[in-house]
Amino acid sequence: MVSQKVKVINPQGLHMRPAQVFVAEMNKYDSEVTILFGEKTINGKGIMQLMASCIKMDSEIEIRCEGPQEAEALEAAVKLVESGLGDL
Repeated sequence: MVSQKVKVINPQGLHMRPAQVFVAEMNKYDSEVTILFGEKTINGKGIMQLMASCIKMDSEIEIRCEGPQEAEALEAAVKLVESGLGDL
């Protein structure tokens, strides 16, 4: 298992479009992807859970990946969040 904390920088947080971008990318990897936000544990491959989590701009999240492609999945996830998920 690998993990990294990252700050959400896109102005609208993880609303529908960026959540869709994140989930689509994470589904390319053969690994479980989990996002920790406050007391919430969110499936990083589940669009409804991600949108319902209410992750706003400037929120710190922890991304955890576990499985055969965990390192690649984590690297891709962190890059996506740090790039603003296409909203910047």
